[in-house]
Amino acid sequence: MPPAQLSIDEVLCHFEELEDPRSEINRKHPLVSVVVIAIMGVLAQATGPTGIATWAKFHAELLQSLLPLPHGVPGKDVFRRVLCALRPDAFQQCFANWISALRADAELATEVDRPTFAVDGKTLRRSHDAKKGLGPLHSVSVWASEYGITLAQVATDEKSNEITAIPAVLQLVDLNGAIVTIDAMGTQKAIAAQIVEGGGDYVLALKRNHETLHDAAVDYMIEQMENDFADVNARQRATTRDT
Repeated sequence: MPPAQLSIDEVLCHFEELEDPRSEINRKHPLVSVVVIAIMGVLAQATGPTGIATWAKFHAELLQSLLPLPHGVPGKDVFRRVLCALRPDAFQQCFANWISALRADAELATEVDRPTFAVDGKTLRRSHDAKKGLGPLHSVSVWASEYGITLAQVATDEKSNEITAIPAVLQLVDLNGAIVTIDAMGTQKAIAAQIVEGGGDYVLALKRNHETLHDAAVDYMIEQMENDFADVNARQRATTRDT
């Protein structure tokens, strides 16, 4: 997808109804401005409240021209307090609404109405904390390849929990008309059924961790290839690419 230009109003409108968790005597900076700056800072690779505040200070003039900031850009303590106090589910709903709007814009821009959603798990480097006995953060995300957007993400305790995280992350995405791809760990009957019920199709990797199913699939394909699938109601889709 080609780079898109977004106005700040297109971002603000999705977070204006977010409930302010701060006391009324501690609202020097508008909540929506704090949240939007935090999002922009993270997108610019800031890794925490200090990094967000540093990024905001560097871009203070621009931010004050775009956002309501009657007392200037917030400091690191403001970002820390707000981010710790926000209800994750409420923020996630606002964020999901914004991503849905971006997806709709991307669909119009690319004219791709049957996108591919790649479901994959990743481990965040240097996210462990040995002193607190915490392992690295592992997450499962849904990547819309043609749109260039991550549509949803769910954190898990460890890689082995991907099987439970995949259904959770799929619930956050409109699957209608999409082709969902998942690696062998997600090749489960319940996950396939969830995708079909959501109006999507799936491409699931099959390895020998499902030995019986793997062998049956190989035998079936060999048998049907002998007469070019004439005995089954198989759909075919061929694509060509100019070189």
